[in-house]
Amino acid sequence: METIRFGCQVVSMNVESSTSYAMLQLHDGSLIKAKVLIGCDGANSVIADYIGLKPTRPFTSCAVRGLTFYPNGHGFAPEFLRVRKDKYLVGRIPIDEKTVYWFVVLQWTQGDAEMPKDSVSIRQMTIDITAGFSKDIVDMIEKSDLSSLSLTRLRYRAPWNLLSGNFRRETVTVAGDAWHVKGPFLGQGGSAALEDAIVLARCISKKIGDVDLNGSRMPLSAQKAIEALDEYLKERRQRVVLSSLLTYLRGLLLVEDSSILVRFLSILIISVMFRDPSSHTRYDCGKL
Repeated sequence: METIRFGCQVVSMNVESSTSYAMLQLHDGSLIKAKVLIGCDGANSVIADYIGLKPTRPFTSCAVRGLTFYPNGHGFAPEFLRVRKDKYLVGRIPIDEKTVYWFVVLQWTQGDAEMPKDSVSIRQMTIDITAGFSKDIVDMIEKSDLSSLSLTRLRYRAPWNLLSGNFRRETVTVAGDAWHVKGPFLGQGGSAALEDAIVLARCISKKIGDVDLNGSRMPLSAQKAIEALDEYLKERRQRVVLSSLLTYLRGLLLVEDSSILVRFLSILIISVMFRDPSSHTRYDCGKL
């Protein structure tokens, strides 16, 4: 039996009433049956649609994302750097001593034909718009790995839509961007997805570890799976809502063309609810 399949695109899904198993239909016509289904299929999640999550919303901005490799080391401090100039925002965070992840946020152009499609054109456009930034940023973009470059419109799931509602349907739930896609303004998207994975694995493992009267390990029933998913969602909800709200507010201040009133309210909410600007980086989701 195949454990990992690459290049699979989910077309549709449903849950069998008789077994409570999730049935996924892939683009090649094949079917996958799962006792528990965790949708980690990104901002355009088919699984999120099945559960009934409200649609994601677009920012008025898009982002170029990429990686740059420095054979002799980059020498950057292990911290998240954000630099804004004119209408452009550049973010950079080292992955290790030789690799850097970066992004450049710019206004989305409504005419799709005006946005570059291939990686060479994307890099050249990014070099042009960051010409006025510091030399280390310009060099980073010029030396970027072409195969890593992408240009996508930024989307988010509204924080107020995460406050309430059910994010589970039968034995199906979501994690990562499929649940709480957000802009890159805090550099926390990947971390939040890993936190989801740890908490989810911990909740499910507790149910798998249940034993019967004879001391034998019991199989994971649909009811136990539902209990595990509910515990996962309950534990993660506050963290997800707060990080999504802070990211959204930062986006309004950094890249959106917001009114003076909206900017004032954003600053006020941040100053009241997020007095420690780096507290989100010290969050501990516990051990696996």
